[in-house]
Amino acid sequence: MKATASIFWIIGTFFVIVGTVYGFWVKWTEWAGIPAIYALGAMSLMIAWYVQATDKRFKQGPADDEDGEIVSYSGTYGTFAPWSWWPLPLATACALVALGLAIDWWIFIAGAALAAFGTAGWVYEFSRGKYAH
Repeated sequence: MKATASIFWIIGTFFVIVGTVYGFWVKWTEWAGIPAIYALGAMSLMIAWYVQATDKRFKQGPADDEDGEIVSYSGTYGTFAPWSWWPLPLATACALVALGLAIDWWIFIAGAALAAFGTAGWVYEFSRGKYAH
C-alpha cells in the first residue's frame, strides 16, 4: 500500500504542476482543460490520501514486500454477477445522457431516468429473487 500511495502522490502532484503550467501557457483563458487537469490532480491526491490512511489499519501488503510473488495477490476480490443484465441499461443511459448533452434536454432527461432505474436495479440485484442474501 505504501508503494501505491507514493505513486498516486506523484501523479497528483504532477497534474497540479501541469495544470498550473498549462494555465500560464494559455494565460488562464481556456476553461475546459485547466479545471479538468486540476480535477485529475485532486482525484489522484484524494486516492493517495485514502490509500495512505487505510494503510495504517493493515499490515504489510504484497506490493510492499521486496521478495513478493504475484501469487500473493490471490484471493477473493468481491462478488460479481456474470449473468447480470443491468450494465446494458446503464450503458444505454450513459449514451443517451451524452447524446442529450449534444442534441436536446429531453434526451438527457430520458437518459438520467434510465440511469436511475439501471443503477437501482444493479445495486439491489442481490436483494431479490434467486440470489438474495
